[in-house]
Amino acid sequence: MKSFMQKIALAGLFALAAGSAGAAVTVNYVQPDKFSDLPFTPWEREDTLKQLTEHFMWLGSSLPPGQDLRIEVLDIDLAGRAVPNARTGRDLRILRGQADWPRMELRYSLEQNGQVIKSGEAQLSDMTYLDHRTRYFDSEPLRYEKQMIDDWFQKTIGPLPRDRR
Repeated sequence: MKSFMQKIALAGLFALAAGSAGAAVTVNYVQPDKFSDLPFTPWEREDTLKQLTEHFMWLGSSLPPGQDLRIEVLDIDLAGRAVPNARTGRDLRILRGQADWPRMELRYSLEQNGQVIKSGEAQLSDMTYLDHRTRYFDSEPLRYEKQMIDDWFQKTIGPLPRDRR
């Protein structure tokens, strides 16, 4: 898991070194082995964290040049519950809309030219995640989590990127 986090951090540094005029986004997962709910197999865990990191970075593309967003994810509880599936060898995630809503705890800091302009901790959750539409297709495995993050980003940080994923 540590090597994955190092790769993500290194990818962020390469993005900065590329000289992008846009904002920089740094995502750090604090003790991901202790998160409430992530897939069991290491490759599925890495894939889930990679998708979330890429989503945060996509959101950061809407920030003005000179602004940097730093996010520390403290806990994740994915939508639904994982049920072992012997046929595929991969857990099946069952969504019932009961006490299985997505939840995320994070710490964030938005900086402009090295000065913090906004920071705090956030408890993200969407108890009615099955009752409303998302901007993501049904084939998107983390559509409810991404919609929850989008809602937080738009209320707390700024507008969403114009291009749809």
